[in-house]
Amino acid sequence: MSIIGILFIILLIGAIYAISIYNLLQKLKTQIEASIQEIGNQLKRQASLIPNLQASVKGYMKQEKGIFEMLTNARKSVMQAEQTGNVQDINKAIDQIQGLVPQMKVVLESNPEIKSDQTVVKFMNELTDTADKIAYARRSVIDLTQSFNQKLVTFPSNLVGNMFGFKKEAGLQTPTSGEHLEVSASEMNSPKVDLN
Repeated sequence: MSIIGILFIILLIGAIYAISIYNLLQKLKTQIEASIQEIGNQLKRQASLIPNLQASVKGYMKQEKGIFEMLTNARKSVMQAEQTGNVQDINKAIDQIQGLVPQMKVVLESNPEIKSDQTVVKFMNELTDTADKIAYARRSVIDLTQSFNQKLVTFPSNLVGNMFGFKKEAGLQTPTSGEHLEVSASEMNSPKVDLN
């Protein structure tokens, strides 16, 4: 075999490798986008469930205006996040909704007449299910982003990524302090709301 033949085989193997890495990076990027869209889809579902839950509970809780304000504000946040498509806005809306679900459960447990209403129970189960789906979609975005970014910083796939202009994906951000990611104590607790 001649030197030209050997060089051709090396170039062919390199080209096949570059194409496979390029396709992998494109696949990961598309999966990240799809996961973010799934978060938006679940937020829309949640936003449509909130008015139904609100209508179901309203008859029982005329004196509990605070819960309706929370539901209304949460729905507005979801709709605004959906319109902007901004990952940070979506993240804030998710956090607001996920903080609301445990608070709603507390209100339902303290009002047995509401808790026994099957419509309310159904909507609460739907909200909880949707919150779980959002958490799963968030986990997917985090995992896919990590995998994508890892490919961009490891040799030799980083050569292919740089050659085609791939940039690190932000994913879902955790507050940062210095060089280490941190979550503050207040973010670890569900917000408390006084309904009196």
